[in-house]
Amino acid sequence: MIVNNAFAKPIPHRGNAEKPSISKILFGEVEGQQIYQYTLKNSSGMLAKIINYGATITDIITPDKNGKMGDVVLGFDSLKQYLGRDNALLGAVVGRVANRINNKRFTLDGKEYILASNIHGGPRGFDKKIWAIEEVPGNKEVALKLTYLSRDGESGYPGNLNVTIIYTLTNNNEFKLTYSATTDQPTPVVLTNHTYFNIAGTTDKVVNTELTIPADQYLEADKDNMPSGKLLDVKGTPFDFTQPKLIGKDITVTDNQLTWGRGYDVTFALRNTTGKLALAATAYEPTSGRILQCYTTEPGVVVYTGNHLNEKIIGRGKPFTQWGALCLETMHFPDSPNHSNFPKVILRPGETFNSQTVYKFSVRK
Repeated sequence: MIVNNAFAKPIPHRGNAEKPSISKILFGEVEGQQIYQYTLKNSSGMLAKIINYGATITDIITPDKNGKMGDVVLGFDSLKQYLGRDNALLGAVVGRVANRINNKRFTLDGKEYILASNIHGGPRGFDKKIWAIEEVPGNKEVALKLTYLSRDGESGYPGNLNVTIIYTLTNNNEFKLTYSATTDQPTPVVLTNHTYFNIAGTTDKVVNTELTIPADQYLEADKDNMPSGKLLDVKGTPFDFTQPKLIGKDITVTDNQLTWGRGYDVTFALRNTTGKLALAATAYEPTSGRILQCYTTEPGVVVYTGNHLNEKIIGRGKPFTQWGALCLETMHFPDSPNHSNFPKVILRPGETFNSQTVYKFSVRK
């Protein structure tokens, strides 16, 4: 049963116009459980909205160069749309292993595991789960702590995995995603968020957004976007974003990976290999003047330009369009359990998986 409550009034919480606040409304019901939309608001009026279905980011509302507020991520009006087949993973957390696993299988400590799917954690991955949420108020920042227990055997993965994600909105217009996880059996863990950014605040094509990626290599992949294991140099290719470049400049260039993907859907190997927070991407949209800087502790970022979005998918009353968004999915490399030369993704008992990504918003006037 799904109940949508478009006219629900916010439930009052701590905070006022002078300091950060947290509020929530009933967003619907699924599997007998209530789904709430939480709103984080900072001291300058920036908003981030999250639902506990899929730990999904539904809205990020920031000012443009003229101070006009606009939603810079694609999203839906109703829970029913987030539950639908055409949800495109909008804003959701993806796991237990994000992106691809070749042939739906991997071998760990001599045992082969067969998975429910070769992509994005399976048809009942973390994006389809109902997460517990705890509010974390504060004066300089506000946060939500989301938790989920992925049980042994879920989607074919071994071990009970306790996952925590903290979404934090700071007064400096930073939106932080902090992940942690522990397990009772060895298991691969690759977590990311699948938010679709359009920093113009529209659903128009992002081809005139300027993008910079500090990466000298990208992963070679086949027609199914499965990595071969080789890292190729970006120099002299359409994948060179080491200097600011319009997304649309090379998106139609004849190149197998661009042709197969119908646009950019590529994993970049970032220069930062320290595991410490570092810049992974900068996007600038000249009409709005908005700048999005993405920082991460992860070794890679998948750049996806909404290649499979189309006008049949309607979000907030507007049709989507191919290349109508930019995803910056920070993560370890796809199919890592099957490539010994890739950074390791196996989490073992007694260890803690830790990862952080920060999306920082500003403007250029």
